[in-house]
Amino acid sequence: MSNEHIFLDNNSTTLLDPRVLEAMLPYMQNQYGNATSRHLYGRAARQALDQAREQVAEACGAHPSQVIFTASGTEANNFAILGMAGNNEHAKQIAVSAIEHPAVTRPAFALRENGYRVAVIATDNFGKVDPLSLDVALEKPTSLVSVMLANNETGVIQDIAKLAEIAKSKGALFHTDAVQGLGKLSLDFESLGVHAMTVSSHKINGPQGAGALILDKRVDIKPLLHGGGQEKGLRSGTENVAAIVGFGAACALLQTERETRSEVTGQLRNSFELGLKDLGATIFGDKAARLANTSFFAFNEIEGETLVMALDRKGFAVASGSACSSDSTEPSHVLMSMGVAPDLARGAVRVSFGAKNTSDELNRFLAALQSEVQRLRELTAIAV
Repeated sequence: MSNEHIFLDNNSTTLLDPRVLEAMLPYMQNQYGNATSRHLYGRAARQALDQAREQVAEACGAHPSQVIFTASGTEANNFAILGMAGNNEHAKQIAVSAIEHPAVTRPAFALRENGYRVAVIATDNFGKVDPLSLDVALEKPTSLVSVMLANNETGVIQDIAKLAEIAKSKGALFHTDAVQGLGKLSLDFESLGVHAMTVSSHKINGPQGAGALILDKRVDIKPLLHGGGQEKGLRSGTENVAAIVGFGAACALLQTERETRSEVTGQLRNSFELGLKDLGATIFGDKAARLANTSFFAFNEIEGETLVMALDRKGFAVASGSACSSDSTEPSHVLMSMGVAPDLARGAVRVSFGAKNTSDELNRFLAALQSEVQRLRELTAIAV
């Protein structure tokens, strides 16, 4: 890919940090031990997994024994939903917020085949989950509540501790998808008050193919995969040692670099949104606390997909919403839950900065954005 192409879609994935790759290479080139084996090679693989588990736990404010490795955040979300809610035959309702990622909503709705009811928790116009709506949902016996910590589209941050307290007062377990929060917020599993939390490697400059479910040891959960008994018998299968080592290394870097990364991306985002306002954009969720790197916006009468493709041709990679829902032509379900008009929601574009982005890249992007918005507006005027 050309070095001139500028990547501004860091909520979808991030560039693998060279220091993370360096940590992974021995386990890709020289280490061929299976972590369940008793010999020297197996013990070395087990030691590498144990170290990575400690590193992930530290980044999440958890104990290493609470970390269950998976192949992705999606897998960890499915594990939580199907394993926790699907393990309670006496409270056959699951409650999920209206702004959840499909990796939460789809397994939740799949449980309807087993007689479960799905309650959808409403949000306000700022993208914040409504505690009163959660209260109403919990009037029926509920096995599990799932609300994401920070939204992947708007970046809006939820008061998870408050929502978890409401759920626990009604006897429900609580899960949070913290995939976007890891690396951008200070995470403390205990302080959040949740029973389970999903995190992922490739959102923090680690490799793709590694995730984790942070799980309260007191929670009774169905195994995700049966087999050789790996991950305490909850997720069997030979571990991807190199990817997990990379996940751990990426988490270790966060311990010293997270605040600097947030400061850099926050400055870029704030400067960018000043430019957006000059261009007449609507910025979604800007009245709520948001991730420092995320801006979700739209221009009247300009389709988001059209603008994304036009910017790509100019050398800028941005998104029209969730990377995992990019095949959908429907307006963002997140924006619809916030009461945004469908026509405006169809124009939504997401820019998510990374710590390697620069002010020069931002200025070039703003110039290209202004040019393309003006061109598309002229084309719209001609068509009318």
